[in-house]
Amino acid sequence: MSAIFWCGLALVALVVGAELLVRAGSRLSALIGIPPILIGLTVVAIGTSTPELAVGIDAALQGKGSLAVGNIAGTNIFNILFILGLSAAFLPLAMEMRTLRFDLPVMTVAACALLAMAWDGILTRVEGAILVGAAIIYTAAVIGWARRESRAVRLDFAKEHAIPASSRESGKVASNLAGLGIGIVVIAVGAEWLVDGAVELARIMGVSDAFIGLTVVAIGTSAPELVTTVISTLRQERDIAVGNLLGSSIYNILFILGTTTLVQSQGIEVEPVLIYVDLPVMVATTIACVPIFISGRRITRLEGMVFVGAYIAYLTYLIASRV
Repeated sequence: MSAIFWCGLALVALVVGAELLVRAGSRLSALIGIPPILIGLTVVAIGTSTPELAVGIDAALQGKGSLAVGNIAGTNIFNILFILGLSAAFLPLAMEMRTLRFDLPVMTVAACALLAMAWDGILTRVEGAILVGAAIIYTAAVIGWARRESRAVRLDFAKEHAIPASSRESGKVASNLAGLGIGIVVIAVGAEWLVDGAVELARIMGVSDAFIGLTVVAIGTSAPELVTTVISTLRQERDIAVGNLLGSSIYNILFILGTTTLVQSQGIEVEPVLIYVDLPVMVATTIACVPIFISGRRITRLEGMVFVGAYIAYLTYLIASRV
């Protein structure tokens, strides 16, 4: 019960911390004149991935590399199959051209590259540096693409990420900086609680760190993306939320896991079951998006329900085969 309590408390802390970080980061970006479209594509996408980063670094420092890798694989599978599928099941989901031409290919290549790097059972610092370098290139490309977006898209982003006029006042800089700092601290503390609780839970249940990372930790750290997508679906303003969801999946592999790998000088060991089952499932999930996204440039309700069903089947398999 103690392990479950600390995991639950940690997840709450991660959600609250991510919300503080995204809000404060967005407002500070507005204060220095960053356009809303760039805030949505970078600050929000990275901000909603900070729980995975904090958990990954803490897990790597404790020598629990499989928990960190399992968290990324599980999070991306959950993001695409469950969150994206659930959103489409409520209402058919149209795809933006930028998503089809840019985000989808990058996400597919990143997933395949991670599987190839992990195939020898270890992610080295060199491979981590390659992933981080790719994240920097991706961010630069996103900024370049955003500058070419149409006026309609810019207005859509401005509406989605509207910054209150009061927050633009110079006197608000200090409070936003404080919010940013508090968000980072809350996320760091929550990550430590979650890793400690997850490791204890794995010991009590007799399961691997990878299993806990794929399930409890992955679903918990995806809470910011889930909440953002559900709220935007209810408001029928989903285009940006979907872009952020795919952007977060890309940053999870390139920036989050890349940075996590750099923490350990010996690299991160990857359990065989992750290499032969879970990472291939993540790659297959990503590749499955290609024909579905391209056909009609939308995800239908039926396809959304198939995605959700596929995630439930995967989760059932995890529980049946590894508990």
